[in-house]
Amino acid sequence: MSEDNNMTRRTFLRYAGSLAAFAGASAVLPGYALAGFGSGDREVLTPKGPDNVIDLTIGKMPHKIDGKRGEAIGINGSVPGPLIRLQEGQDVMLRVTNELDDTTSIHWHGILLPFQMDGVPGVSFDGIAPGETFEYKYPVRQNGTYWYHSHSGLQEQLGHYGPMIIDPADEDPVEYDREYPIVLSDWTFEDPHDVLDNVISLDAYYNYQQRTLGDFFDDVKEKGLGDTIKNYASFGKMRMKATDLLDITGATYTYLMNGRGPNSNWNALFKKGEKVRLRFINASAGTTAFDVRIPGLEMTVVQADGQNIEPVPIEEFRIGIAETYDVIVEPKEEKPYTIFAESLDRSGYARGTLAPREGMSAPIPELRERPVRDMRDMGMMMGMDGMDMKEGDMKGMDHGDMDHGNMDHGGQDSDAMVPAWKETPVKHGPSKHGPGAAAIAQNQFNRLDEPGIGLGDDGRKVLTYNNLKSLRPNKDERDAQREVELHLTGNMERYMWSFDGDQFHEVDGPIEFTHNERLRLILVNDTMMEHPIHLHGMWMELENGNGQYNPRQHTLLVQPAQRISALITPRDKGRWAFHCHILYHMERGMFRVVQVADEDGSIYGQDYS
Repeated sequence: MSEDNNMTRRTFLRYAGSLAAFAGASAVLPGYALAGFGSGDREVLTPKGPDNVIDLTIGKMPHKIDGKRGEAIGINGSVPGPLIRLQEGQDVMLRVTNELDDTTSIHWHGILLPFQMDGVPGVSFDGIAPGETFEYKYPVRQNGTYWYHSHSGLQEQLGHYGPMIIDPADEDPVEYDREYPIVLSDWTFEDPHDVLDNVISLDAYYNYQQRTLGDFFDDVKEKGLGDTIKNYASFGKMRMKATDLLDITGATYTYLMNGRGPNSNWNALFKKGEKVRLRFINASAGTTAFDVRIPGLEMTVVQADGQNIEPVPIEEFRIGIAETYDVIVEPKEEKPYTIFAESLDRSGYARGTLAPREGMSAPIPELRERPVRDMRDMGMMMGMDGMDMKEGDMKGMDHGDMDHGNMDHGGQDSDAMVPAWKETPVKHGPSKHGPGAAAIAQNQFNRLDEPGIGLGDDGRKVLTYNNLKSLRPNKDERDAQREVELHLTGNMERYMWSFDGDQFHEVDGPIEFTHNERLRLILVNDTMMEHPIHLHGMWMELENGNGQYNPRQHTLLVQPAQRISALITPRDKGRWAFHCHILYHMERGMFRVVQVADEDGSIYGQDYS
């Protein structure tokens, strides 16, 4: 691995050109505009010295959001933490000092590294005790937009996260004149433990958007009395509500863009005609998926989860927790544009302004009408009238006698395995998911061509998973040798979340992967909520019909009643976390450990090919 700490020539020339363009304005523009990151109150850290060291300190700090004060966990005194900028090919050391009263950690999200450096207490190391310093050492063998965050308790909700950019060793296929990381997150002035207690005691504690009697009569007028009653009864049997979109909402959350509330109007500067790269990161801890658009500007998506893809022109995209998307915009007019990130449930938004001059703002769109779950989200077939129950009778929601989850089909011929992107819905088999699962999705749908609930009905071009195609082919051309199927399960009334109905403390051991095998991971969402599922230590090659160009993902946002599959080659041995990236879902049991070992059971020794 190279220890060269310099920028590539092309990168240097790009930044030199940007600096030259601003030379005459340096007296009036703040330093962060010259740096090109739009975050003047926080550091940009690059490795220093012969050992390529970066120092990080974690501690409590006062935090003000739109004039209201609270206490946060900051990294080097800021929320989000400093931008860490690395170079592909380096060997780096990140020294993390804990000034908290509790054990802490940093997980390098989406980064391929030795499992002992992955930063998950109880899985890959013991954590960083108060007053101690831990040295993360690993080779940087990828490039793109990533981020880092705590994997200890509920610290992430208190601000313990930050952005990371890794510059490519070779020429960047994406051309741009300047760039900005845009970290989206949710913030509450409540203690996160109180938030968790609240949703455990009452599932709709933060849901102020319940259906009313007026909504009932509107439904009767549109669908008829019989179908409306059947609809309400079906949701009642599921122990869900059609308005159950996010567990935690704008009732307690302020939505942030680079640590600033909507009233603070974070600015990103541009010159007319420039190509501006916006690196979006969803660092939310709660349940917040954002729908992002810039009214008046088309966006071209060039990267997903740090991996380059064939450019996709769009007007809007949904970004689940822990996902990243890089987009290019080219403002043709010298005027401000609002960067608008609306929460999935329409209970609030984060916003900033892309502007030719500091301090400008543009009109803020009104929040759209709150979407409502339908029978398809329950896993039921819908006829032309939207209420055809013949294929998905409520009896199908009962629990049967066979465990359909975590099925290992290693003895099957891989040619007989039908990828999830095929169009035919898959019937759910009988299940023993138990009290951890309120119900099952009787029919499991593809949904890769669906942008998600509340999107796609207003004429805008919205990104879907089917649009993602890797810019370069995946290395492993083998077919899957076996399948591992896991069901995402939950009981909203008891606020229990799990895989296959078992919370983490109820499972006997890890999920076993064999080093360098080729397998297909199938995820089935039996709940009526979206779950961002993150697998540490390896890529999930999403099967969306692009063959060797299937996109590589570290996080998959799985829609309700969706069946989704990915091919995996576990190249790095060790113990890896596998979980829903909704912090409160993970805390309440939707967490497993994947163990990658040789056939003799050894988990040590890495393959960096």
